Amino acid sequence: MNTLSYKTVSANKATVNKEWVVVDADGQSLGRLASKVAKLIRGKHKPNYTPHVDCGDNVVVINAEKINLTGSKWNNKTYIRHTGYPGGQRSLTAQEMFDKNPTRLVEKAVKGMLPKNKLGSALFRNLYVYAGAEHAQEAQKPKSINLNDLK
Repeated sequence: MNTLSYKTVSANKATVNKEWVVVDADGQSLGRLASKVAKLIRGKHKPNYTPHVDCGDNVVVINAEKINLTGSKWNNKTYIRHTGYPGGQRSLTAQEMFDKNPTRLVEKAVKGMLPKNKLGSALFRNLYVYAGAEHAQEAQKPKSINLNDLK
């Protein structure tokens, strides 16, 4: 038996093929959309996935203003941050954050599903979220993906 044929192939920066993908968030649930987008950014849907390499796609999310939150999450889901000073804890509800910037909800949800290290920061730069249907990445000729078809 030739054992050389059983070598595991690891992707690296030179051998990985990155694509541009457009995802429509219209009518999608926030957490389900974010987990599928994080999987696309990470590259876990590809056969040559390597955990320590950025082998995912560049993802453009459009229509972020038409995202759904189920139940009473618009008023009960809170986003907490701290200024760094004593008594500096601040919080916003999902509705307040959405009113300020509708794209921030999707960005925070996806960022929370990426690794918390340097690779996660690099992967987050592959995400582009737009509130409306137009986006600035037309020159890259992104292909449209239906999230309902993905597992």
